[in-house]
Amino acid sequence: MKIEVCCPDLASVKRAIEGGADRIELCTALELDGLTPTREEIRQAVSMCHVAGVVVHVLIRSREGNFVYNEAEAEQMSAEIVMALEEGADGIVIGALTKDGDLDVPMCSKWIAVAKEYVATQVDSRPLGITFHRAFDVCRNPIQALEEIIAMGCNRLLTSGQEPSAVKGIPMLKKLVEASAGRLCILAGAGVSAENYMQIVAEAGVTEVHGSFKGGIPRNEER
Repeated sequence: MKIEVCCPDLASVKRAIEGGADRIELCTALELDGLTPTREEIRQAVSMCHVAGVVVHVLIRSREGNFVYNEAEAEQMSAEIVMALEEGADGIVIGALTKDGDLDVPMCSKWIAVAKEYVATQVDSRPLGITFHRAFDVCRNPIQALEEIIAMGCNRLLTSGQEPSAVKGIPMLKKLVEASAGRLCILAGAGVSAENYMQIVAEAGVTEVHGSFKGGIPRNEER
């Protein structure tokens, strides 16, 4: 059982580390559903987390609103991916859709290629985590989208099961776990807390959960 904590600032990163988080998803502007943090925020968060042995994934999202991006926005996010990796991030969190509500496979594939090309140039290259974020929860064909996410090379899907919360999305989460058949990790997120995460784990069959855990992170012995 792994717990990923969504952290919109360095203070929450510190609390997550102290609380025993396994992984951090670093972002900013959580009130806008999260945007790409600054270079300095990434640098400091990575430094704090790596000393404590905690993995850091960085959200790549250039603006609030929908997940349909133009080419200029796509290029901006390519640059943000490189920035995050330059500062030592262990992974990136991405997602984009077409106007029809399907995954924008060419755009996401380009971002993944940018990330992998950067990592390949590093002497001390490390395993790269690639998470497809909750843009998935508003796509129109979730099972088809799951297969596309796997084919693109993502190793994690953050989703609420296309519902407002992961608890409500348990039936779809379970379907996604079964359909993925171990080919990637289904990371359950949205409304996850210390009080309900075990229900989600037990009923959906997920092995990782994602949340802000403002009420506290479950201790290791409770997982």
